[in-house]
Amino acid sequence: MGGTIRLTAAQAMVRYLSVQKNEVGQRVIEGVWAIFGHGNVAGLGEALHGIGDALPTWRGQNEQTMAHAAIAFAKASKRKRAMAVTSSIGPGATNMVTAAALAHVNRLPVLFVPGDVFANRRPDPVLQQIEDFDDGTASVNDCFKPVSRYFDRISRPEHLLTALPRAMQTLTDPAKCGPVTLSFCQDVQAEAYDWPEAFFEPKVWHIRRPEPDPREVAEVADLLKAARRPVILQGGGAIYSEAEETLKSFAEAHNIPFVETQAGKSALSWEHPLNLGPAGVTGGDAANRALGEADVVLGVGTRFQDFTTGSWTVFANPDRKLISVNVTGYDAAKHGAVSLVADAKVALEKLTAALGDQSWPDADSDAREAWYAATDAVMAAPNAPGLPSDAQVIGAVQRQALPETLVMCAAGTMPGALHTLWRAGQGGYHMEYGFSCMGYEVAGAMGIKLARPEADVICFIGDGSYMMANSELATAVMRKVPFLIVLTDNRGFGCINRLQQGTGGAEFNNLYASANVEEQPQIDFVAHARSMGAHAEKAADIAELEAKIVDARGRDIPSVIVIDTDPYPGTGAGGFWWDVAVPEVSGRKEVQQAREAYVAARAKQRIVE
Repeated sequence: MGGTIRLTAAQAMVRYLSVQKNEVGQRVIEGVWAIFGHGNVAGLGEALHGIGDALPTWRGQNEQTMAHAAIAFAKASKRKRAMAVTSSIGPGATNMVTAAALAHVNRLPVLFVPGDVFANRRPDPVLQQIEDFDDGTASVNDCFKPVSRYFDRISRPEHLLTALPRAMQTLTDPAKCGPVTLSFCQDVQAEAYDWPEAFFEPKVWHIRRPEPDPREVAEVADLLKAARRPVILQGGGAIYSEAEETLKSFAEAHNIPFVETQAGKSALSWEHPLNLGPAGVTGGDAANRALGEADVVLGVGTRFQDFTTGSWTVFANPDRKLISVNVTGYDAAKHGAVSLVADAKVALEKLTAALGDQSWPDADSDAREAWYAATDAVMAAPNAPGLPSDAQVIGAVQRQALPETLVMCAAGTMPGALHTLWRAGQGGYHMEYGFSCMGYEVAGAMGIKLARPEADVICFIGDGSYMMANSELATAVMRKVPFLIVLTDNRGFGCINRLQQGTGGAEFNNLYASANVEEQPQIDFVAHARSMGAHAEKAADIAELEAKIVDARGRDIPSVIVIDTDPYPGTGAGGFWWDVAVPEVSGRKEVQQAREAYVAARAKQRIVE
């Protein structure tokens, strides 16, 4: 029999995590973001201090944004690595629930270790403890249950013997991948136990590549062979599977054009001649036209989110069929799709063999060329006085982009505008648009740079998102994590203001000018960023913005460039209908007209096959 080693439960947790490896010998859990409080400082705090660089600890400014950094790190690592985040009980824990939801929606691995109340209940109720009058087992950490792929409460030390392997299995499973929460009772963290030495043997976690059922391959191949105008819809699953080159070979071998979701953008370069660009609500004319004419849409690693499908109006061909290649059966079966449940790379290889030398006629290249000509026009530098549009800001950054440039964003105007307009090289685009969480951007940019230090990371953020969560800028300064923030100040929530007007509403409570305030704010974002140690300056115009982008390269701390923008123009190109319900009853003529248009558009939806 093997020996045992006496450790506290917290010491056992960190020792176990420190020796869990991926296929290239890296720690699966690269390190732990921590803000300590009375629920984790004595137990986990002491354990993390003791293990040192074998499992590094980093201090952030807010539990939610620490988790955002961890999630961005995992996404930029193609889910091959992750991070843990620990908090005290109470508000420290609930601050992380939003981030857990973000990770859940995006199928991204992150390990949450919130402190919890005393398992022995002797000092109850403790500071920050929520008491359920009808359930003595409840704590605030039960909020994590619906937004975790695996949840466990560690109320005895030996629970870790089963909980930790289950957690690792979830974090590394391509189908189940998502957030894991181990709610760690604070007294249990400090309790000792005689652990089997074998529990701490290094382990390699292999990312499985599930093979498809041959019957599904045959059915999908037959459907493709009968197609006249197939189109590939590439999603984020193609990237996580590392199927980029396989997807390229498949498209080229069979001459099938492909279009990009938010998550799938940059799987292949925009310059590939078969790449028709972005699809859906924030898509381009070439891609949406191809999807509208397609009789077979081959989805590869996509959830068919409403922005991708134009709320199920983009696929307009009455005879069209959906094929869904997905590692998760839940996603593969959506909306009557013909399912091919498998790893994306393996599935495409099987389909290539099944299709043989079959190929389809060349797609209409004129539509692709016309689309990029249209985007050239809206991204061109302004030739008239006035504030620039967001599209013109994107154009300025695009003109100064390098081959290693990676742009990122999450919420507001820029996610849609970047999907529509940005011309991404392979691997050059990172968008959190599953949850579209305001406040992800600054922390996310730091997480990306930690995962991909060679990348030229550029974070687009509006003043609304910056005001919501900016404090990890100070963390990036402290750790000398350099990236560039382009902060567009339109004095409010310009994106939702346009949506409000587009649905017939009056301007109300989105821009500061239409909000109930006594005085219009004059926020000095440059001074604010400088106060946290970043290099910050304001660009007077587009030309100055371009010059400052070049100057920012080479610094070892984050740089922030602020530019005032016009809140009213949209992208000026592309776009498709999005189902945003308009009131049936209103005394305003604008709403009544918008409702008529809404009803007409909704009649084109094809939800159930």
